[in-house]
Amino acid sequence: MFPLGLSFEARMYSCERLNQVLADTQILHSLYKKHHWLMRGPTFYQLHLLLDKHADEQLKLVDLIAERVQTLGGVAVGDPRHVAEITAVPRPPNGAEEVPAMLSRLLEAHETILITAHEVAARAQEMGDDGTNDLLVSDVIRTGELQAWFLIEHLVDTPLVEAPHNGRSR
Repeated sequence: MFPLGLSFEARMYSCERLNQVLADTQILHSLYKKHHWLMRGPTFYQLHLLLDKHADEQLKLVDLIAERVQTLGGVAVGDPRHVAEITAVPRPPNGAEEVPAMLSRLLEAHETILITAHEVAARAQEMGDDGTNDLLVSDVIRTGELQAWFLIEHLVDTPLVEAPHNGRSR
């Protein structure tokens, strides 16, 4: 018995859906580490550091999500083979890709997780599972949106504009 003030149905729904988010988040963490190692080009240093920071933040989310599943009486998915079976994040090709392709792949994984997290947060709230709703909104969604924004900014082509000299443009 779990004296959490939640129905068995609410807890099991949240456990099942959180395990999906957990599997996808573990894959996103791995993608961040892979791409962190494979960065190159003129923005290597900035992206190398950014992707490592994002990987660390995703790893913290993995722990929070897994602990929530356990708190609700479920079993958190942790075996990499099981994660690979249930993730909705597409497998990247072996080897290295161009930097924009790697960043786009990370953005696609974020969107996959964010879509699921929004759906599950809304349903958890309807079922009275405020803890799951809060975890998804306050941690998963907010972190994912912020990280996606940082990635998007690295994909935007901003033309270099020459500064005017002596108040006149050239």
